[in-house]
Amino acid sequence: MGIILWLVIGAVVGALAGLIMRESYGILGNIVVGIAGAFIGGLIFSHGSINNGPLTVNTFAVSLIGAVLLLAVANLFRRGTLR
Repeated sequence: MGIILWLVIGAVVGALAGLIMRESYGILGNIVVGIAGAFIGGLIFSHGSINNGPLTVNTFAVSLIGAVLLLAVANLFRRGTLR
């Protein structure tokens, strides 16, 4: 059940980050962005311990912030602007 929850939450976080940054990557891209964003957010804000706790509003917000940062850096390298 854990991996299914990761995929669903990853898709939701990736889709929200895409809406915030005005990007569209499709369902698989959103899942990848969401999971990678959760990892990045966990490293930055929780010192890598975001995966040790349950799903809360705080962990969801950290994942979303990480996904938005990931998309911002991707835009910076791809287009030369944060948008």
